Amino acid sequence: MAFKTLLDPTASNPLGRQRTIWMTLHLDPILLALLLVLVSCGLFVLYSGADRNLEVVKAQGIRLAIAFVVMFVFAQLDPSVYRRWAPWLYVAGVLSLVAVLVAGVGAKGAQRWLDLPGGLPRFQPSELMKLVVPMTTAWYLSRHFLPPRFRHVAVGLAIVLLPMGLIIDQPDLGTSLLVGLAGIFVVFFAGISWKLIAAFVAMVSVSAPLMWFFVMRDYQKQRVLTLLNPQSDPLGAGWNIIQSKTAIGSGGLEGKGWLQGTQSHLEFLPESHTDFIVAVLAEEFGFIGMLALLTVYFLIILRCLYIAATAQDSFSRLVAGALAMTFFIYVFVNIGMVSGILPVVGVPLPLVSYGGTSSVTLMAAFGVLMSVHTHRRMIGA
Repeated sequence: MAFKTLLDPTASNPLGRQRTIWMTLHLDPILLALLLVLVSCGLFVLYSGADRNLEVVKAQGIRLAIAFVVMFVFAQLDPSVYRRWAPWLYVAGVLSLVAVLVAGVGAKGAQRWLDLPGGLPRFQPSELMKLVVPMTTAWYLSRHFLPPRFRHVAVGLAIVLLPMGLIIDQPDLGTSLLVGLAGIFVVFFAGISWKLIAAFVAMVSVSAPLMWFFVMRDYQKQRVLTLLNPQSDPLGAGWNIIQSKTAIGSGGLEGKGWLQGTQSHLEFLPESHTDFIVAVLAEEFGFIGMLALLTVYFLIILRCLYIAATAQDSFSRLVAGALAMTFFIYVFVNIGMVSGILPVVGVPLPLVSYGGTSSVTLMAAFGVLMSVHTHRRMIGA
């Protein structure tokens, strides 16, 4: 028995066998459990935010099921596959973004989609770039000694800025910021010096006025002005922020109770099942409910950062770290804009807001993280 245990340490260890099963499936049970808790809570809140429309909840459930399948598929691929294909996917993504500007499909004043042949659904290339940009940046920087030299940092930033500029021109400021930050996190995690960080911050500060006058569109400027003074147009541009802050504040400590929110159910709160769904949660479950949601998000981010820290090569470490921080930015920007500390940029609350494209992209990112964690070689595995 001792000899059998020595050859197979999991033979008399149920926990070890369970771990082997998860590694064989290339899934991280801790991260998977946290994601299931999050999406379950999201569907619960969505039912109220959608004014008890069960069809909306069913549609979201189907989309989330597809997203989990996508996560599973992405988890099966070895990180070396992502490293090998990253530059080719980047080229394809940039060409797709150019195609959007030339022959894209518009909706609500934005041109962000491509019509695919054969009755396939519309394709939004900018969503793909949320994964491809950090992968390509990590692919380039990991080919050189780290920390990178200035010229390597410059090339890395160029890889980030090219698709970011094309996405801004659609226009889609929210997605462009997420894509840009995903790539910049890779550069940061590569170990650049504080002098370069200070230079980058100074460059952004100097370029901010130029962006205001020459890059930002009128509606984007209006969002910033509304953030500073929502009462300047309480029945127009400031309505969303005023109503969301009212809903959050009225929830108090324990909230009004599930399905009892007045701001959302009396239709004061716009987009209550999409971008502003966190206001529904705060009104109905109060500070305690918000604290519970933030705890789940915190644990997910913490687990993702652990996966990044234990990755066995530079490419995997950079990609995993960037994807973890991008998820954090999703959460921070959505809650920040709903609570009135950031401009409204159309970023959904991850895996809670109604929507399929962002959910699939996020779950694909979690699939990459699980791939990084479960494809480790025997040393340290």
